[in-house]
Amino acid sequence: MPILNKDMTLCISLAVRPSNIGTRFHNYLYEQLGLNYVYKAFAPADLAQAVAGIRGLPIRGAAVSMPYKEEVIALVDRMDPSAAAIDSVNTIVNDDGVLTAYNTDYLAIARLLADHEVPASSSVLLRGSGGMAKAVAAALRDAGFADVTIVARNEATGRSLADLYGFNWAPEPGEATADLLINVTPLGMAGPDEDAQSFDDETIAAAETVFDVVALPSETPLIRAARGAGKKVITGAEVIAIQAEEQFVLYTGVRPTPEQVREASEFSRS
Repeated sequence: MPILNKDMTLCISLAVRPSNIGTRFHNYLYEQLGLNYVYKAFAPADLAQAVAGIRGLPIRGAAVSMPYKEEVIALVDRMDPSAAAIDSVNTIVNDDGVLTAYNTDYLAIARLLADHEVPASSSVLLRGSGGMAKAVAAALRDAGFADVTIVARNEATGRSLADLYGFNWAPEPGEATADLLINVTPLGMAGPDEDAQSFDDETIAAAETVFDVVALPSETPLIRAARGAGKKVITGAEVIAIQAEEQFVLYTGVRPTPEQVREASEFSRS
C-alpha cells in the first residue's frame, strides 16, 4: 500500500459488524495494481451522518451491509437500475458530490447459481426478507426459478417480497423441504448469532444444495452441517468475492484479472 498522502482516494464500508475481509480484498488489489487508494471499514454511529460524510469529505465509494441496504435509499441522489429494481443498495459511488446507489449482490447471486449449475426446476426455501433477500429473490426469478418460498417471521416484509415475485411465504420452515436452501439472515454470522443454524438437520438432509450468504465466517453452522451431510454448498465467501470485484470496478474503473481476484479473496481470509 502506498504511504498515506494528500492525493490518496478513500473508499469505505458501512456495517453493523465490520470485518477485515473487504478491507484486505480492496487494499490488496490497490497495491497489486499500483493504485493510490486506501479502504477502511466503519461501524457508523449515525448512518445519515456517515453518508453525508461520503459526500462532504469526499469519499469515492462505500460498500453497504445489512441492515443498511434499504435505509440508505433516502440518503442518496440517484438509484442505478441494479438497485432501483429491488429497492436495495450495497454500493454507493460518489461522483463530485453526487451519490449513486448500486447493487452488486444481484450479479454475484446470479453468477453463482449459474456457475454451480443449480437447476431452475429446483424448489427453494429462502430464509430472510431484507435487502439481501431482495437481491436473491430477483436473481432466482430472473434465472427461471418458480417454486420458491420466502421464510420470514416478519409477515409484512415476507409477504411483500413473495408477492413481488409470485413466490410463496411462510413464517417458519416447519416441515417444509426444498432442493435448494438459502439463508439470507444474520443466523450464523460472527457475533450474537454465530452458533445459530438457520435450517435444521432434517431440512438439510432433504436438500441437494445449501447456500449461505453469510460471509463471516464462511464456514457457518449451516455450511458445516451441509458439508457433513454431503450436500453441495455455496458460501458467503464466494458471494463477497464477486460483489467486491464489481464494487472495485465501480470505484476505480479498473477490472482486475480473475487470478488477481482469486488471490485477493484468498488474502482477505488468510
